[in-house]
Amino acid sequence: MHTKSYLLTSMLTIGLLLTGCGNQENQSTNATESNNDTNIKLEVYTTIFPLEDFTKKIGGDEITVTSVYPPNVDAHIYEPTVKTMKNIADSDLFIYTGAGVEGFAEQAEETLQKEDVHILKAAEGIELLKTPEEHSHKDNATHAEEHSHEDNAAHAEEHSHEDDTAHEEEHSDEDNAAHAEEHSHEGNAAHAEKHSHEDDAAHEDEHHLHGDQDPHVWLDPILSIKLAENIKNALIELKPESKEIFEDNFTNLKADLTALNQTFHETLENSKTKYILVSHAAYGYWQDRYGLEQIAIAGLSPSQEPSQQQLTEIITESEEHHLKYVLFEQNVQSNVARVIQDEIGAKSLTLHNLESVTEEDIKNNEDYFSIMEKNIETLKTVLN
Repeated sequence: MHTKSYLLTSMLTIGLLLTGCGNQENQSTNATESNNDTNIKLEVYTTIFPLEDFTKKIGGDEITVTSVYPPNVDAHIYEPTVKTMKNIADSDLFIYTGAGVEGFAEQAEETLQKEDVHILKAAEGIELLKTPEEHSHKDNATHAEEHSHEDNAAHAEEHSHEDDTAHEEEHSDEDNAAHAEEHSHEGNAAHAEKHSHEDDAAHEDEHHLHGDQDPHVWLDPILSIKLAENIKNALIELKPESKEIFEDNFTNLKADLTALNQTFHETLENSKTKYILVSHAAYGYWQDRYGLEQIAIAGLSPSQEPSQQQLTEIITESEEHHLKYVLFEQNVQSNVARVIQDEIGAKSLTLHNLESVTEEDIKNNEDYFSIMEKNIETLKTVLN
């Protein structure tokens, strides 16, 4: 995936360079038109659905908003086309979280900064949740160390005996020990490195995106107020003559997010249990604010699947808490989650992570709040 991203970035750079001169002419013309007509709308591109929805609600008729994400996309692995990147470069404002979920944006930011588009990291100023060290890395460290010690002992003993026999008269016991130690460390390092690289390869991209921080801030209504405030401030900077409109719309959005937060509190306070079994660990912010306990089948990215030992532990913990539902997501298919569902005899429900929307969501004109209300109804079913 790193190779793919590198090639994509190179393509984007070439494409943007080729269109640079034309963009300068267009931007000059647009600037003149903007001075003559304050009613020209700002053109904004966004990533995850909440950013698109908040921007529409705050900007109203003063802007046009387009998400780069197609329906049902997994935001963790999405790669845009060169055409999409050109559209972003030609726009007035590009908004992404900056929290680590949109890998392509992080990689393309340097190229975009050479263009006239303004860039907003909407999660700026939000303290991201720290997550425990990934199970995969713990297991890899243990796995590498275990093999390292085993192979070290076996390798050292093998070379020690061979060299003692071959060079019995030529080397002293001290030389044999040094020779054995040399081979031991060489074998240890090579073997440990081999296993470490093999085991980490599958999750390298995910850790590049997330590190040890949870990027799913938009699922917390209170943190979403900060996302919305940052969007509002960016729109005011670009179109100060519409400041009053943006401020009023933000105030209404803030009130709705505050009310949603209260609904979450009431739902969790009155629940019989606090445990949910989810397809991937996207709900840490609910856990932090409302005391919900997520048992996650996959890690921060859906591609990080559990080991056999972790799979057994997930099944055991789910049975201990008598969980009757597995919560799948609208944009992720998980065969491992199906295995666990069959193993514990659970029913399935959908919990919407809001990274992207489905075609049905679009058809039904769903917004952030209508989807969150459905999530709350799902939680009521699961927790009672």
